[in-house]
Amino acid sequence: MDYKSSGVDIDTGNETVRRIKRLAKSTFTPGVLSDIGSFGGLFNFDAARFKEPVLVSSADGVGTKLKVAFMANQHRTIGADLVNHCVNDILVQGATPLFFLDYLATGRLSPDVAEQIVDGLARACKDNGCALIGGETAEMPGFYADGEYDVAGFIVGAVDRANIIDGRSIAAGDVLIGLPSNGLHTNGYSLARKIAFDELKLTIDSHLPELGETVGDALLRTHRSYLPVITPLLGRGQIKGMAHITGGGITDNLPRILPAGTSARVNRTSWRVPAIFRWLGESGRVPEYDLRRAMNMGIGMILVVAANDADAVRKDLLNAGEANSVVIGDIIKGQQDVQYV
Repeated sequence: MDYKSSGVDIDTGNETVRRIKRLAKSTFTPGVLSDIGSFGGLFNFDAARFKEPVLVSSADGVGTKLKVAFMANQHRTIGADLVNHCVNDILVQGATPLFFLDYLATGRLSPDVAEQIVDGLARACKDNGCALIGGETAEMPGFYADGEYDVAGFIVGAVDRANIIDGRSIAAGDVLIGLPSNGLHTNGYSLARKIAFDELKLTIDSHLPELGETVGDALLRTHRSYLPVITPLLGRGQIKGMAHITGGGITDNLPRILPAGTSARVNRTSWRVPAIFRWLGESGRVPEYDLRRAMNMGIGMILVVAANDADAVRKDLLNAGEANSVVIGDIIKGQQDVQYV
């Protein structure tokens, strides 16, 4: 018996790394000092850009959206989902991304699939101005089902200490500005899959007249990055807090940035809930409360600003390319929760 017969093919792993190197190098910024394949990734942090630099880090995955990718045999969007999710998570504290690492684990390594995943990672890293400087690709036979894998991402960014956005100045009377999502992003997929595939018995290629597209296209739409439209606003002091609307929806994510003694009042009719969420809710007969806790319902990022700054912030967002921001509510006195009206 040898290692290959036990399920681990070192030559396949080396071929995968060879393909990954080319993609990762395309994301390198001037700060990258090491090559892909080193034991550690080296990054020369230009602290001179900041008066008092603070590093901001985050790690995340894409959940059971992976199951939809397996069904569709479509792996090019998953990497972008992962990067954009992590970028948004550090963006809410005012951070600019510096570099990114990934972890890919599978039962039997396929260089073609790995290349598709990393292609998505690389494209999103370039779009967000961060470097893909390393990661880990693990072949673990017997641990994952054939054709399946898991992927996680790790990001590091930086913000000047004076420009950290932490929500501590949020007060009653402030306004909530919602930025639209473009679909489920990376949350709510266990519920969506149960409705679409278990209850309705649809296939990945089933066309939905209500949506004008297939189930696969609707569910695999790439998680949006808000970095391009929010970056021009950073450092101006107008944004008091930001919430990335992920698992838990607005209900659980918005309170994470609220100081004691405040509550968020959200007007449910202030934006039109996209068709994909209405279809899932109606088809699965999901109570509104559960749907709002599982999914973003069409709002992927929320900014909290003073009432007298709201118009200027929305104008700046428009100039940055965000034409569909909407005031969705305000801050009132309360107990760090969300009240829907």
